[in-house]
Amino acid sequence: MAKARFHLPGLRYNYPLNMFWLSLLDTHPEYFYEGVEIGSCFGEFPISLWNGGRLVMHDQCDAGFIKAVVKNINAHGVPVRYTYTNPLITEEDLDDPYCNFCMQVADNGMNEVMIFSPILEKYLREKYPSFKYNSSTCKEIKDVDQLNDEIDKPYKYVVLDYNLNNKWDILEKVKKPEKLEVLVNTLCIPGCPRRGKHYENVGQNERIILKNRTLPKDKQIPIIPWTCEYGDKNCIHTIMDYPTVIKPEDCYGKYMDMGINNFKIEGRTANLFSLIDTYCMYMIKPEYYNTTRLLIINNLRDAGIITVNKPRPGKWP
Repeated sequence: MAKARFHLPGLRYNYPLNMFWLSLLDTHPEYFYEGVEIGSCFGEFPISLWNGGRLVMHDQCDAGFIKAVVKNINAHGVPVRYTYTNPLITEEDLDDPYCNFCMQVADNGMNEVMIFSPILEKYLREKYPSFKYNSSTCKEIKDVDQLNDEIDKPYKYVVLDYNLNNKWDILEKVKKPEKLEVLVNTLCIPGCPRRGKHYENVGQNERIILKNRTLPKDKQIPIIPWTCEYGDKNCIHTIMDYPTVIKPEDCYGKYMDMGINNFKIEGRTANLFSLIDTYCMYMIKPEYYNTTRLLIINNLRDAGIITVNKPRPGKWP
């Protein structure tokens, strides 16, 4: 039976949710659609110079946390996938000690890197050959011949440009659909003309934030602003009419029928409650949706991830 392989966002802020989700799949497989498995947990340990796609402003992980996350995710048989897709990497960035430490911690033959920059890809393949490498959607490949050429390269998976989602006339021309990964819930509007510039903005700001750590406050460089009237406000419930959204029934129907069974869920910096709904919508049978949702929320409350405050005591009169 073919597996529906979902890739979950977040190694830092979604780590408690993802660990609970992995445990739930082990203990209650009957809650899930048949064939569901977790293909990876992806993201970065902020703040990483090589990171791309999402920006974290004021955080960095310590060595113990990084080691624990990699160990605990791998213990479930699930790879950690670093999203090292900064498009602005230079040769001088390759010896970054923090990013190399993260690679060394996960250098056990099980883990992966999502890549964009040819400079970084060459360096990583030579220094860390045990990793599997994946081609990022950031490359924005929209031509099917170029897509097939990318698939023929030594990548584990190639993530499809979201604008090609549900374009059946194009997807049926993909020669190796088993190597294709699709982003099911992108918050970007279809055909967003600023997507590439957004990736560049994240890369520029990563560098600025790290530089500011070495400067006194009065010498620090302002962050380059970025606002989006669409993606910044969207959630799973506001995008379902987008033609680029892949509906759950199409994951298990049309896509898997075509041999495409790798499904990436966006949400490294998403609202936690929206992400819970997204996980349930795509992986949980409808009759277990409410049970699972409440179980997750209660678990995260008990773990102190979600705080529920009681009203302050009052007096009358």
